[in-house]
Amino acid sequence: MSTRSATGGKALSPVLLDGYKLSLEDLEAIAKNRTTVSLSDKAIGQLNKSRAKVEELLESRQIVYGITTGFGKFKDVYIAPEDSMAMQRNFLFSHAAGVGRLLDREIVRATVALRANALAKGFSGIRTEVVELLVELLNTGIHPCIPEKGSVGASGDLAPLAHLALVLIGEGEAEVNGVVLPGLEALASRNLFPVTLQAKEGLALTNGTQVMAAIGSLVVLEAERLAKLADIIGAMSLEAQLGSRKAFSELIHNTRPHPGQLASAANLRKLLEDSQLIESHADCPMVQDAYSLRCMPQVHGASRTAFAHARSVLEIEINSATDNPLVFDDCVLSGGNFHGQPLALIMDYVAIALAELANISERRTERLVNPALSNGLPTFLTRRGGLNSGFMVAQYTAAALVSENKSLAHPASVDSIPTSANQEDHVSMGTIGARKAREIMKNLRHVLAIELLCACQGLDLRTSAYMTTEDDMPTFCHDTAGMNPGTGIKVAHDFVRKHISHLAQDRDLSVDIKFAEQLISSGSLLEEVEQTIGELN
Repeated sequence: MSTRSATGGKALSPVLLDGYKLSLEDLEAIAKNRTTVSLSDKAIGQLNKSRAKVEELLESRQIVYGITTGFGKFKDVYIAPEDSMAMQRNFLFSHAAGVGRLLDREIVRATVALRANALAKGFSGIRTEVVELLVELLNTGIHPCIPEKGSVGASGDLAPLAHLALVLIGEGEAEVNGVVLPGLEALASRNLFPVTLQAKEGLALTNGTQVMAAIGSLVVLEAERLAKLADIIGAMSLEAQLGSRKAFSELIHNTRPHPGQLASAANLRKLLEDSQLIESHADCPMVQDAYSLRCMPQVHGASRTAFAHARSVLEIEINSATDNPLVFDDCVLSGGNFHGQPLALIMDYVAIALAELANISERRTERLVNPALSNGLPTFLTRRGGLNSGFMVAQYTAAALVSENKSLAHPASVDSIPTSANQEDHVSMGTIGARKAREIMKNLRHVLAIELLCACQGLDLRTSAYMTTEDDMPTFCHDTAGMNPGTGIKVAHDFVRKHISHLAQDRDLSVDIKFAEQLISSGSLLEEVEQTIGELN
């Protein structure tokens, strides 16, 4: 069994790859914590068995796609066994046509791990020593330089995976300890030697969905955590605006029991327990809150459902054989498991779900800074407005990010441009979808960070003496000074205030937003809250 590790922890033992049991948490531990990896005995047996079948076909000179033929449009061109090594090398050079920025180290590590795991299933006909070198890249910290653009997500992630594979033969480039080296030097720096690829192996290394699956897996894991944080920060906004928790009653949500909705409502109830602020306005004449507050379980919950669906697809994908052709005991079959459509659709879904978390968050921010909507908070959450602008332009930034997300959320999977002289006449664009989802996720973190800052400011003004020190400050329907929010909200507020002070007068807000985003992305805010009130759904 492999050891699972959360982002902040250390695995106790290597993750064993056998092609069947890798979890998203295992993958994150490899990608972020640099947990070591090894091939299981089962995997080695599977690899040896499938390679023996390839050797048998080569010896008999049978015509089999990808083994004794060219690739793609050249599927009808016979390649003699004595030319196979030259063809593998040419294949990698010709397919390494990626462009753009290099993928982040975490994505590269996840990609290498997924490629090794897919090959470990033993349906690709690749030699064990080649897969073992992939494992050594991970364990010794050699990270192939992979441009992020160039995959249409159909015959797998051909271009980016070719860049990865070049390092195995001592070509291309790799990052080692922050320094980019030629492939051969990178291997030598860790006392490793390149391999000479044999028949089928170039194709085996590049036919697969591992780049889109790597990006998608890391995005979904973070999306699940951001959904919890959206509940925390949304609840903070609700308290700052003297909202009601009645809309989160189990009685309501049990009549529409979508799992994500139930989970979010339960989180909100837990976070708001023992709130003196909420109890203080039990007799308030306001009947109900705006949708961005009242409908958090329904909106956040729908995004949670999307993430759960994506997780189920990815858990299958990262333990699947996505090569072509596939080598079985009695035959070699050419099919289409490399096609990225399953991931393309769910990553578009995830992108939309992330964008909606940002959308509703920005609306809560607007309610906090707008005196017509905030239930008595000062304009832009600042004292002496006019001299100070407070959080006015922070809301602009949130609006800009949400608008950008709307463009990014346009589905990539609805497009297809034929490639390989129309042999590959339908492609998924799944890697583009995964990259877009990741960009939306980054924007979401900043939108939530802005809401977090505004909610904390609102709570300061609501519960402290700030509101009564200036004659020109608005007054509430009742005095809330000295009252505490819910236990979970107080923990979150106090934790933020340990790192970011109250905005008493205007200062460089970009610095505050950066710090708030770090509290979100590092997981420290979520961890602080869960340590006090227990794990959230």
